[in-house]
Amino acid sequence: MGKWTRRGFITAGVAAGGALLVGVAIRPGHRVPGLKKHVEGDGETLVNAWVKVDRDNKVTAIIPQSEMGQGVMTALGMMLAEEMDADWSHFDMEQAPAIADYANPHIIREFLIDDYSAPGFVEETLSGAFLTLAKSMGFQITGGSFSVRGTGTLGMQVAGAAAREMIMDAAAKEWGVDTASLRTENSKVFHDASGRSAPYADFAEAAGANKPPAHPKLKDPKTYRLIGTSQKRVDIPAKVNGIATFGIDTKLPGMKYAAVSAPSTLGNKVASVNDSVARTMPGVQRVIVLDNVVAVVADGYWQAKQALAALDIKAEITDADSLDSAGIFAQYRKDLDAAGDRGGDTDRSQGDVDDALNKASSRFEAEYQVPFLAHATMEPLNATAWVRDGKCEIWSGTQNPLGSRNNVAETIGFDADDVIMHNVFLGGGFGRRAYPDFTDMAARLAVEMPGTPIKMIWSREEDMQQDFYRPSAISRFRAALNDDGTPTAWDNVFVHKHDPSEASLIPYAIDNQLIRSVESPTHIRFGPWRSVDHSQHGFFIESFVDELAAKAGADPYEYRKKLLSGQPQMVAVLDAAARLGDWGTALPAGHGRGIALVKAFGTIVAQVAEVAVEDGMVTVKKVACVADPGTAVNPDSFVAQMESGIIYGLTAAMYGNITVRDGGIEQSNFHDYEMIRMDTAPEISVEIINSGGIHGGAGEPGTPPIAPAVTNAIFAATGNRIRTLPIAENL
Repeated sequence: MGKWTRRGFITAGVAAGGALLVGVAIRPGHRVPGLKKHVEGDGETLVNAWVKVDRDNKVTAIIPQSEMGQGVMTALGMMLAEEMDADWSHFDMEQAPAIADYANPHIIREFLIDDYSAPGFVEETLSGAFLTLAKSMGFQITGGSFSVRGTGTLGMQVAGAAAREMIMDAAAKEWGVDTASLRTENSKVFHDASGRSAPYADFAEAAGANKPPAHPKLKDPKTYRLIGTSQKRVDIPAKVNGIATFGIDTKLPGMKYAAVSAPSTLGNKVASVNDSVARTMPGVQRVIVLDNVVAVVADGYWQAKQALAALDIKAEITDADSLDSAGIFAQYRKDLDAAGDRGGDTDRSQGDVDDALNKASSRFEAEYQVPFLAHATMEPLNATAWVRDGKCEIWSGTQNPLGSRNNVAETIGFDADDVIMHNVFLGGGFGRRAYPDFTDMAARLAVEMPGTPIKMIWSREEDMQQDFYRPSAISRFRAALNDDGTPTAWDNVFVHKHDPSEASLIPYAIDNQLIRSVESPTHIRFGPWRSVDHSQHGFFIESFVDELAAKAGADPYEYRKKLLSGQPQMVAVLDAAARLGDWGTALPAGHGRGIALVKAFGTIVAQVAEVAVEDGMVTVKKVACVADPGTAVNPDSFVAQMESGIIYGLTAAMYGNITVRDGGIEQSNFHDYEMIRMDTAPEISVEIINSGGIHGGAGEPGTPPIAPAVTNAIFAATGNRIRTLPIAENL
C-alpha cells in the first residue's frame, strides 16, 4: 500500500469514466443475511454488519481490529456507541471473525482518500469497491494508527449512526408516527408526544431486515456524551485477574509442543541436520526439517527446546554470511555518495536549493545514523495449529487475522474457507505480528502431524534473531543560512524509503527544499516498527533543526516557533510542551532540556526531555508531552499510549542496537538488548489538545519525538552532540 497514491485507486478505477457502471455490480447491497451465520448468537439480532442487539437489549459492536494493549476495542466501541446512543453500561465488543466478508475496507479508504464525503449513488459504489479490494487483499490489519481514524471514523461511527436510524425507522413504522418525532437515549427509543418508550431490542429484527442507509447523519461533536470522556478499558480486568487468553495460553487435548530454529544468516536455507541424539531424548516425538527451519516436536516445550539444542544443523552458505554492520553502513555511504546532489527518488523539490546554497552567508552539514531495531514483544511469537478432517485451525494473536488465514491456506494448499483462525489478545505487536510467517510455520508443522494439535513457540533468542527489523539508516543534511542563522535552503538525502510517505517532509517554512531517498538493499528483512519511518526521521530532522538553532545562537524552542509560519496548531502544541516542560527555567549543573516536534499519523506531538549527565551516564529525569490528535476518543487511554510510545522510543534511543556479524544477528535476549526498566523510567506528564476535526492516531505518534528530545537535552547539558544512536554507545 505504501507505493500507492491516495487518489490513484479512485482515479484509475472506480470513479473513472464508465467504471461507475461496473460499480453498480460491486455495491455491497444488504450484507446482513450473509453474515448472520458467522456472528449471531442465541437471542441476538444482527442489525448491520458491525452491530447486533440481544433480547436483553445489550448492544455488541463487532470490531475488525486486534487488541494488543492499545485499547482499540474500547475506543472503537465508544465511537459506535456514541452514534447509536447505546447504553455504555450494557454494551459489549467482540472481534470480527477472520473471514472475507469481514475484511476491513475502512483503513484502505482512509489511506487513499482525503475527502470522505461522496453522493449517495457514488457512496455505495465506493463502499463496494473498497470492500472488494479489502477481500482480495485479505485485509483486516491493525497498524499504522489507522484504527480510530480509519475504522472508527468511517466504520464504527457510521455503523452506529446507521443502526440508530434503522431502529428509529422500525419504531416509527410500528407506532405509526413520524421518525422525526422520535429520540433515542441509552439504547431506548422515545416518543415524547405519546409518552411511549421501548428498548432497541423490540425493533432490532425489523431493523435488520432492511438495508442500512449509505449516508446516516452523524452527530455534531458538540453533542458527544461518550467520545472525549475517559472510560475504563474493557480488556483490562481479564488481564489483571489472569483470565485473558493470549496465543501462548492455548491448551488443547493431546497437544504437543514445537521449538524451532532457523539458520543464523537471515534467508539462508537448511542444508543438513544430524538428529541422532535429539531423537533419543525424553518426550521427543518428531524432528521435522523444512526448507528454512528445523523443528523438534515433544510432549513439553522444555523437552522440545533441549532436544533442539542437541541437533547438529548445517545451513547453506551464501554471500550474506560475510556481511556485518560495518559493511552495511559502508554500503549505505557508498550508495549515498553515488547518488550525489541530485540522484535518488525525490520526496519534495521546492525552490532552488543550489542557488540558495551558493548565495548563503554560511552553510551547515551533518550526518546521522540509526541502527537496526527488533520489535522485542513481551509475548514471544507463537501459534497453535490443528489439522484434522480436512480443516486447519489456528490459535494465535496476529495483527491481520484474515491475511494470516489466507497465507496459511496458500502455504499448505488448503482452500481459505478450510482454514479457521482464532485470534486472541496479542502480547505486544508493534508491527511484528502483521507478518504471517509464524502462523504459516505452525500450520506447516501441523500438516506433518495431522490429528495432533501443535503449539509452536519461538524462543526469545529465535524471536530476536529472526525478526523483520526496523532498518538501520543514514541521513545527510545540508542547510543554507542567512546572516541571522535562518535557513534558506534544506537539502536532505537518506537511505530507505518506507511508510508513511510524508515522514521525511518538514513542517518548517523554508523556501528552498530538496528531500530525496536512495535505495540500498541488504539481506536483513524489513518490518514496520512502531511509527515506521517517523522513528528515524523524527530523530534526523529534529536533531538537525536543533543544530541549526545552536549555530544561530538561538533558543531551540523559539527557533522552531519562528520557522512554523502558517502552522498555528503546530505552534500551539509546541508552546504547550514548552510550558509543561518548564522550558527556560534554571537547572542544576550537568542537567539539560531538549525539545522536539513531530506530526505523525494525523497527530501533532511535542516533547521536552530533561536529562542529567554524570560520569558519562545519562539519566532521563522527566518528559513533558503535549499531543493534538484532533479529538482523543478515550483520553485516559490516549495518555497511556503516549506514555507507552515514549518508553518504547526511549528504550530504542538509549540502548536499541541490533548488530550483524557473519550475516546473522548478534543480540539474543534482554541481557544484550536492554530495555528501559521501572527504576530507569522518567517521570512523564502528558497533556492533550483537542483542536477538533478528524481523529489522529495514538499508538504510533508518541514514539518519534523522544530520541531527539533526549539527544538535544544531552547537548544542552554537555555540549556533546549525539548524531548516532543508541545513546549509551555514543556518549
